[in-house]
Amino acid sequence: MEWKESWQDEYLKWISGFANAEGGVLAIGRDNKGKAVGVSDAAKLMEDLPNKIRDVLGIMADVRLVKAAGKDLVEIRVEPYPSPISYKGTYYFRSGSTTQELKGAALERFLLAKRGRHWDDTPEPSFTARSCSAAALRLFKAGASQSGRMDRAVLRDRREVILGNLELTEKYGLKRAACLLFSPRPEQYVSGAWIKIGFFVTDDDLRYQDEVHGSLFEQVERALELLHTKYLKAYISYQGLQRHETFLYPYAALREALLNAVVHKDYSSGVPIQISVYEDKLVLWNSGDLPERWTLEQLLGKHPSRPFNPLIANAFFRAGYIESWGRGIEKINRACLEHGIAPPAYDFGMAGLMLTFHANPAHLQAAAQERVGEKVGIGVGIKVGINVTANQQRILEILSQKPRVTASGLAKIIGISTRKIEQNVASLKRAGRLRRIGARKTGHWEVV
Repeated sequence: MEWKESWQDEYLKWISGFANAEGGVLAIGRDNKGKAVGVSDAAKLMEDLPNKIRDVLGIMADVRLVKAAGKDLVEIRVEPYPSPISYKGTYYFRSGSTTQELKGAALERFLLAKRGRHWDDTPEPSFTARSCSAAALRLFKAGASQSGRMDRAVLRDRREVILGNLELTEKYGLKRAACLLFSPRPEQYVSGAWIKIGFFVTDDDLRYQDEVHGSLFEQVERALELLHTKYLKAYISYQGLQRHETFLYPYAALREALLNAVVHKDYSSGVPIQISVYEDKLVLWNSGDLPERWTLEQLLGKHPSRPFNPLIANAFFRAGYIESWGRGIEKINRACLEHGIAPPAYDFGMAGLMLTFHANPAHLQAAAQERVGEKVGIGVGIKVGINVTANQQRILEILSQKPRVTASGLAKIIGISTRKIEQNVASLKRAGRLRRIGARKTGHWEVV
């Protein structure tokens, strides 16, 4: 409800804002504290306002004469409208207790939502099926085949058929989601469609950084690999004679957090996803927005799946990267607790969503002792992360726990093809990090 002491034609903005949001009431004849002061021209307003609202805004409103404290007031009751309502060509939206003029990306999202569409659902005429990256398509098809969430006959068909089955095509060509998912350089079409990683000693002391480009599928793979081979430290523990190398943050939680950021990002912002790595924490920032009328508490609790970019989310689901039930935060928290660290802290503001992982102090101390051992030549083994990809690190972690697991079993756990597993295992054997003990079928793996 909005209170005004007297009528002015500019208040049609408020009526437009109510109609574009969830409706509301504009009360004429109350001061800014809600006290009834009355209006002297109530009868004239009752006659003029319905016509003025209809002629200027093109909508009908319920204009009522009411009594309060013995005074005449006029109440204008506005219902929410399914189509966008403008006042002199400008769109307004009621949010909380304020009426905001919609501009830029916010206006585009509003107009798309009124038409039942999302940002990633609109056409990108300059991007065609021939523009798709062969590497991105291979990555998608391998994941979709492994996950079983897409018909393998379709995956063997032409790329136009695959794109059509992902609902990425329309009468005028491909949609925005297609160029993000399959372009080798999506930032040519969408500004800021990449990931930035930096290592900080303090907030204003950046030591080194990397930019991760390519299709969204490739960005996720490369960013995770960079984090585990260049940015993140690990500590070493022993169970009996067996050596275990463990990163400060669980791989599953970082993977899920990065996937959430990629799928839910507001790509109209033109700002890349940013990952800031410190000695004792990792901060992931994303310019995404909460679903309409959601609070941060709702996001952190049990909630349905409401992806900001449904077509992008669907492609990642088909490729086996994500689930479709809104369980991402639950999976992150569980992985952190199992790893011995607290669940990440979430901070949502006007600029986007920030997620902060804090390392376990005991793990930090163990990692620091490991680095001291390396410097003085104590036999603590080779440094974790050097020349080992993220997938290879996962293979080593799994085989140290399950030395008899098969290549197909590894592929299912990690989410890549069996052929990729075999290639990575061969590389680890050549590097001296892995060796086979016993026969092919009856033996087991040993992590060196």
